[in-house]
Amino acid sequence: MSPPGLRDLLRMEVPLIDLRTPAEFSRGAFPRASNLPLLTDEERAAVGTTYKRRGQKAAIALGERLVSGDIRVRRVQAWLAFATEHPNAWLYCWRGGMRSATVQSWLHDAGMDLPRVEGGYKRLRALCINTLEAAADDQQRPWLMLGGRTGTGKTEVLTSQQAGIDLEGLANHRGSAFGARDAPQPTPIAFENALAADYLRHRTLSVLLEDESRAIGRVGIPGSWFARMQRSPVVILEASLEERGQRIAAEYVREPMRTGKTPQELEFTLRESLGRISRRLGGRRHKLIDTALSNAFAHGDHTTWITMLLKWYYDPMYDYQLRKKKERIVFSGSRPDVIGYLENWTR
Repeated sequence: MSPPGLRDLLRMEVPLIDLRTPAEFSRGAFPRASNLPLLTDEERAAVGTTYKRRGQKAAIALGERLVSGDIRVRRVQAWLAFATEHPNAWLYCWRGGMRSATVQSWLHDAGMDLPRVEGGYKRLRALCINTLEAAADDQQRPWLMLGGRTGTGKTEVLTSQQAGIDLEGLANHRGSAFGARDAPQPTPIAFENALAADYLRHRTLSVLLEDESRAIGRVGIPGSWFARMQRSPVVILEASLEERGQRIAAEYVREPMRTGKTPQELEFTLRESLGRISRRLGGRRHKLIDTALSNAFAHGDHTTWITMLLKWYYDPMYDYQLRKKKERIVFSGSRPDVIGYLENWTR
């Protein structure tokens, strides 16, 4: 079997050892990448300074001194442990040069051969950028947006379809003022890389996306993607106010508490989110929702504050946006009707 190409590394979710420093890694990496650096941030800075002042030979010599003895043994052991657990792993550094070549050589001496990405992070990152740009321009692959008011269950429908790409899942955010999750969001670069990898794995000839705004929490949808989303036809998922309220209560209240969040912690988080939209709500409505929210945690019924929030905040924003895309709506209906439409549309 021939070795995978760069696209296959992302498409097949091949485990990757990222040899860059923690600071480099924190700015953005790839799915299935683990940071096992050759140099720490401080070591990398010292080597870089030496390179500027005294040249490459002196910088290499310093790097060899910094990563020697017990330090080198521990780092080699970490790479070997990862490679033993993931025998199909690949190595990469910033440009696929000295760091990955050095580690590849040290692993070979220890009896383990791993391939390295020629061109390193920069080449993989360029592939991701090019993939996203090409996807947005590919008119042979039709796109469809799934819209609907907050609480209609769009994500559940989206993820049930083979054509679906879950932008909110990749962004680790529900895409609303109350949509933050406990785990942090990826960096913008990591989000784009994950989106490119997801697209490379896509198997249908069509693409289904949730009708998002440009920002999903603190990350943004790539400009070319968002521009095409704004031109694509829209299907609207409908549900009653009561059904939407129940779904939001389950997702935003019962599920967090089921997975370990205390009522006190959750109430604090929700009231904090409410505070961030207080100016849009206005003082009177904000106070009414805030009081209803406190009463809900005291008495257990969250219907009142959620219904207020839907009527006074989410639904007016949705109706405003819906008027601007009225000409692009090709279908609207209940969950069974929309699923039937999508299954006939997907190819």
